[in-house]
Amino acid sequence: MIQYWRLFLCLTALLLTPAALAAERGPVVLAAASLQESLTEAAGVWAAKGHARPVLSFAASSALARQILAGAPADLFLSADEDWMDAVAKAGLLRPGSRLALLGNRLVLIAPVSSKVRLTPARGFPIARALGAGRLALADPAAVPAGKYAKAALTGLGVWRSVAAKIAPAENVRAALALVERGAAPLGIVYATDARASKAVRIVAFLPAASHPPIRYPVAVLKASRHQDAAAFQAFLRSKQGRAIFARHGFSAP
Repeated sequence: MIQYWRLFLCLTALLLTPAALAAERGPVVLAAASLQESLTEAAGVWAAKGHARPVLSFAASSALARQILAGAPADLFLSADEDWMDAVAKAGLLRPGSRLALLGNRLVLIAPVSSKVRLTPARGFPIARALGAGRLALADPAAVPAGKYAKAALTGLGVWRSVAAKIAPAENVRAALALVERGAAPLGIVYATDARASKAVRIVAFLPAASHPPIRYPVAVLKASRHQDAAAFQAFLRSKQGRAIFARHGFSAP
């Protein structure tokens, strides 16, 4: 009887190893906030194929990169720009050879759906006048990719100085979207995919692609990952089926 009890304890310990628990729950994916709908759908399709459903955590790429640098356990990192992926790479925390450019996006100027404002982004366009006493909602341009791209675009169009004191910085692009959805800001700049995901805002205009650096979303497996599905899920995201999911949500090829 004692031998059977010892065998039971050994089997229980084996089943509760970190590797076993990780395989049961699916890979942990840290992803940019703008990927909420598309990546959630992709994870659902992956799970329907018989795999453990990935655990998704969304936030600003800057916040996620800092979590990884601080030792947060995760399997995949999907950033909204190259700079924060570079920071993780320089720290030696990416699995060698796993990094690749997955997606592209566009920047749009948005307003509440009831707004009548009309603007055509061009050199010196009157965005400050259109704001009046209101503020321009952006993801924090000091750190968050969507905000950095927006600042670069407004600088390239020669209007950043006119709106710099009117910025309402948000912790991520979805928070900036929410400010416009609630009417707390009359205008905002977000990714085209974010605007597409909301029924409470309308796209006033697309910002010229040439006014800011190309928007690329890199993905990589983290060096500390031991999950058997980490690389396989990454491969699914870049597969024809995975890219079709992202395309339905408005993302483009990088």
